[in-house]
Amino acid sequence: MVKTKAFQKIYTKLSQITKATCTLEASGIGYEEMALVDGRPAQVVKIFKNMVTLQIFPGTEGISTNAEVIFLGRPPVIKVSESLAGRFFSAYGDPIDGGPEIDGEEREIGGPSLNPVRRKQPSELIATGIAGIDLNNTLVTGQKIPFFADPDQPYNQVLAEVALRADADKIILGGMGLSNDDFLFFKDKFTNAGALDKIISFINTTENPPVERLLVPDMALTAAEFFAAEKNEKVLVLLTDMTLYADALAIVSNKMDQIPSKDSMPGSLYSDLAKVYEKAAQFPEGGSITIIAVTTLNEGDITHAIPDNTGYITEGQLFLRRDTDVGKVIVDPFRSLSRLKQLVIGKKTREDHPQVMNAGVRLFADAMNSRTKKENGFDLTEYDERCLAFALDYSREILAIDVNVSVDEMLDTGWKLFARHFKRHEVGIRDDLMNKYWKGE
Repeated sequence: MVKTKAFQKIYTKLSQITKATCTLEASGIGYEEMALVDGRPAQVVKIFKNMVTLQIFPGTEGISTNAEVIFLGRPPVIKVSESLAGRFFSAYGDPIDGGPEIDGEEREIGGPSLNPVRRKQPSELIATGIAGIDLNNTLVTGQKIPFFADPDQPYNQVLAEVALRADADKIILGGMGLSNDDFLFFKDKFTNAGALDKIISFINTTENPPVERLLVPDMALTAAEFFAAEKNEKVLVLLTDMTLYADALAIVSNKMDQIPSKDSMPGSLYSDLAKVYEKAAQFPEGGSITIIAVTTLNEGDITHAIPDNTGYITEGQLFLRRDTDVGKVIVDPFRSLSRLKQLVIGKKTREDHPQVMNAGVRLFADAMNSRTKKENGFDLTEYDERCLAFALDYSREILAIDVNVSVDEMLDTGWKLFARHFKRHEVGIRDDLMNKYWKGE
């Protein structure tokens, strides 16, 4: 809830009212400062000389040119303390779970990213329990990586599973444009799992104004900085859906008559996204902020401005697709990539991890070549048949998002699949590791 103070100056002359913004003449105002317009929360988005443009979060319908405007003298804030854990909040940081107000220190949201001098080279494994991620696309604390997924895929269910399985001290969920069903799904999932003590959620639903989504990542990341930088905790931030966040940016940009860039997105899209993603960091004292963010694709279009800009900023991507052969959603091993995995695989995980990962993906690629031969009417060799059988087991037992095992168990499963379908020389793993881990005859 946005609160006013006594003796604040009141303005009563608005101009250029659009569906999302209004403009007025005012002095001594700061960029991103909060205000109340006819009692509605708003934020400064543009200042030109003495003309100030305010983005009104609930919209401007019913606001007249003589509406009262009160500037609050500060950007949006959140109260931070240990009591944030286990709670659900709105985009403004107000409790929406029926619990009490948070008693803590006020922090401005949306501040600058951590000075690179204070960052440490990421080197700690963050296990999610999802084999398709931990085996082939291992994540590192301090990393920033998106889930690219079609809108009809169960990406929110995957995020919920990551939240419950991940090896982290705090999980912070930033939900933007969630349906009420998705919101209740997250709430019930976390509650029933008994995991609320380490999960903090900031939620904007489809019933809330779309521009409120712009506050959610900053709320989530300001809370993350408190636990990571001051409490030295390992924090995982889950953001869904960044496409709806970008759409909210476009709404405000268009209402301000800014010239759109590619795919009707604002020209500032890259810097707007970078402002969010660059909050990921590994702190020298041991705390960290890792960001996994959903970016839904428009008909699978990876070249759209939102995933295109996201790919420049982040350190890889996790790509979900439905494998029709096994009837499950998998983490695609060909289109997924964690650029930092080499910092931990074989170092923080078992010595055979890099070799098992590479062999599995190579043999899966052989299976895809065999499938192409089959679809084009060519005769299959006995090796082709074994590759296709391996691909089914590999998708079902490794790549499927419902596989929940430890990294060592994933590696053991990989060895079992190799021995089930191939001869030693066909796997292509070093002799010393073959002698130690091979489970065939």
